[in-house]
Amino acid sequence: MELRSTAGGYIWEDSIQRSWDVVQEDAGGSLAGVVAELVQAGKRKRLHYDTTPLQRGIIRHLILVLDLSMSMSEKDLRPTRYQLSISYAIQFVTDYFEQNPISQLGIIGMRDGLANLVSQLGGNPTEHIGALQALRKQEPSGDPSLQNALEMARGALYHVPSHGTKEVVIIFGSLLSCDPGDIHKTVGTLKAEHVRVRIVGLAAEVAICKEICRRTNQGDSTSTYGVILNEQHFRELLLASCTPPASTKQKSSASLGSDLMRMGFPSRIVETSPSFCACHSRLIKGGYICPRCKVKVCSLPTECPACGLTLILSTHLARSYHHLMPLRNWDEVDWNDAKKVSSCFSCLLPFPTAPSSVPRFRVSVSGSTTNVTATAASAIATGGASGRFRCPSCRQLFCIDCDLFAHEVMHNCPGCEAAAGGRKLSNGQAATEVSMATTNAYLS
Repeated sequence: MELRSTAGGYIWEDSIQRSWDVVQEDAGGSLAGVVAELVQAGKRKRLHYDTTPLQRGIIRHLILVLDLSMSMSEKDLRPTRYQLSISYAIQFVTDYFEQNPISQLGIIGMRDGLANLVSQLGGNPTEHIGALQALRKQEPSGDPSLQNALEMARGALYHVPSHGTKEVVIIFGSLLSCDPGDIHKTVGTLKAEHVRVRIVGLAAEVAICKEICRRTNQGDSTSTYGVILNEQHFRELLLASCTPPASTKQKSSASLGSDLMRMGFPSRIVETSPSFCACHSRLIKGGYICPRCKVKVCSLPTECPACGLTLILSTHLARSYHHLMPLRNWDEVDWNDAKKVSSCFSCLLPFPTAPSSVPRFRVSVSGSTTNVTATAASAIATGGASGRFRCPSCRQLFCIDCDLFAHEVMHNCPGCEAAAGGRKLSNGQAATEVSMATTNAYLS
């Protein structure tokens, strides 16, 4: 028995959306305008981010679990699932420590039914990236074991104090798990110890993965377990774990004192001859001196190996603060107000002008092809916006690239920083200087 749709074709053909039927070239045979609109639409996804200030744990302890089984040798992701996962894992480590500089991370691999430690839990991204690059020379083999990986991750996170979060992020490309025992008992233990698990699936939705995420995230499996659609979606799901999860612990005023923790801000020393560091026992020139026990460590942030004091810099603490008070979303400006300002306040580049006479595009909507102007096509792709965004505090206008840079890198408004610094808001160059100074402070 064949299933036919009302149009005469097969019924599953109605749900297929072909990109070549939706977007067509202009009269000159060029797709440059359509491609530019698609790029702008991708940038505008940031406007839908939730910037509600929530209580979050900025001292995170996260274990990244990689599937190194034979299923990762599939080539549905280029060049293979294995190689692409390692590339995205390296990018995840970099972004994780940029957004969470006082946190720690460890890496575990699943291969041949066992869980193998790739790198120890620590705060040095160079060591983790080196361990991931060494995996490129290996080949995937055997079957994965979710239970063994979760047990090893639980053991690595067992010593985490109450003020730190316990998280596990799993890249899972298989459809099965070779477990030695009852995995549901392991999940119950993770829930009792407040370990949160997020899973990125590369093949299809697996029931046990959804159950793990649901039980360890208080019933929320929608935002913590996702199956990728393509390479870009894979990257988005993985990098979403860089943002600290919202705190769900209900704490009384009597227990707030237990959340206070001691931190040390060591001073850097310069040595003419090398000496041993206390963290790796290696000969290095220079380093940082612990203000409590006076031992030398080679890099920050870290925990003093002698007295256990958390050692950080003031810039590390400042860069972690933006998660608690995120920068508000800027308002889109329509074409009526767009004509008042001709250039971006931050980068000084001129804004696009509204064309009066433009070529026409052919856009297919719901099976019918119609001719619309480029302005109307831009309105379809971007929702009728003018490419200008206004900060609700300082009322300055910015382009979409500065919007992305301010919200994803700087986490500060250049106009507000210029006003706070006593600079004239009409001087775009002054705003640019303040913007660059803020960027250098956050990236140092």
